[in-house]
Amino acid sequence: MEVVVLPDADAIASVAAEVITGLLSDKPAAVLGLATGSSPLGVYRQLIERHRAGEVSFAAAKAFLLDEYVGLPADHAQRYRSVIRDVFEQYVDFAPDAVRGPDGNATDLPTECARYEAAIVAAGGVDVQLLGIGTDGHVGFNEPGSSLSSRTRVKTLTDQTRADNARFFPTADDVPRHVLTQGLGTITDARHPVLVATGAGKAAAVQAMVEGPVSAFCPASVLQLHPHVTVLLDEDAASALALADYYRETYAHKPAWQGL
Repeated sequence: MEVVVLPDADAIASVAAEVITGLLSDKPAAVLGLATGSSPLGVYRQLIERHRAGEVSFAAAKAFLLDEYVGLPADHAQRYRSVIRDVFEQYVDFAPDAVRGPDGNATDLPTECARYEAAIVAAGGVDVQLLGIGTDGHVGFNEPGSSLSSRTRVKTLTDQTRADNARFFPTADDVPRHVLTQGLGTITDARHPVLVATGAGKAAAVQAMVEGPVSAFCPASVLQLHPHVTVLLDEDAASALALADYYRETYAHKPAWQGL
């Protein structure tokens, strides 16, 4: 796990966008894993700007969403398939149907989860997976207690996660209780997970993920077992890390040829 402490959210977005731009330059038909929430928004803005400048194309790429609410109408503004379309997809040149998400309105949800897993495998697996982290250490919608080898499935959200997401809905009661989410095993199948976190509110979760034990208590800690993970943090999100100075030193003296 490579931990990179950067000055602010703009610097984080620039580095993450550079990872994706470089991937698509080398592999135009790459498969991207897209996350929703506030953490990756700056990354999407950077990618849109680079696309408009002619620096990156998504025309041959595919993308899969991390998760989706169960039961929201297809035209609901907070349905994650709608969110990705509105904040990113419509501004770049993905081919029709190149971006896919699990169907939270499927009549048979377990079958839908298995279908989604199979679709990711059939596409060749995810090359770069964007991730955020919840205040309780969840990644995707894998709440504390999730199996570290779990696959795409139905999950029940905790009251804390619903409260965290209430800002996107009229009230906390309007946040769906159930979701479909890629499992921790699915997420760690990605060849290069890139997790972004900003703000002091994420500091405790980041510390548990990076420096705590690998445990279902902090689902994101499973990333410690992955051979190629990049964690991009601002100073506030890194504020609880005991080895923050070491992470700064290693990044400052990183060989230019190594890349992320």
